[in-house]
Amino acid sequence: MPQGQPSVVPDDGLTTRQRRNRPLVFVHTGIGKGKSTAAFGLALRAWNQGWPIGVFQFVKSAKWKVGEENALKVLGASGEGGTVDWHKMGEGWSWVQRGIHGDNSDNEEKAREGWEQVKRDLAAETYKLYVLDEFAYPMHWGWIDVDEVVEVLRNRPGTQHVVITGRNAPEKLVEFADLVTDMSKVKHPMDAGQKGQRGIEW
Repeated sequence: MPQGQPSVVPDDGLTTRQRRNRPLVFVHTGIGKGKSTAAFGLALRAWNQGWPIGVFQFVKSAKWKVGEENALKVLGASGEGGTVDWHKMGEGWSWVQRGIHGDNSDNEEKAREGWEQVKRDLAAETYKLYVLDEFAYPMHWGWIDVDEVVEVLRNRPGTQHVVITGRNAPEKLVEFADLVTDMSKVKHPMDAGQKGQRGIEW
């Protein structure tokens, strides 16, 4: 396929410019390594364009520092590209004020809190790019309703792009998304007994 040239031009009444600037939903799923890495690579491109970026890290522990977190935070604070806000479920989310009796062990509740904030930000058009890292899991586990997610994304205002990562992305989400990549594993060093290493896995 020639670079930048679509293989089919739909008869949808849109101009080339309108179709080109359409907001997109990306899904990175599958059992292979690289789903989040690809999403954060997309965030780097968005940062370079000066877009405000919101990262919502579902499932992973707050103690788990992915390398991209520090890099994107530094870039976001540099004043040269877009801004970057990073929210982590394991920290109870930055906007949730929990009392001393708050139940921080309820991951299902935390996932829902994160999704509620994503909905508020989409309605307010807070970001141009949303990275919902590992968000496929709460949907797969039944914590968050897939039909609601699709409906919210379908009706989001403006030109907000959303990338969702995680294994077992629900079929309804896959059908709705504009771009879906299924990462398949051919080989991995762990298959030969090698543990994850600094600079590669984190």
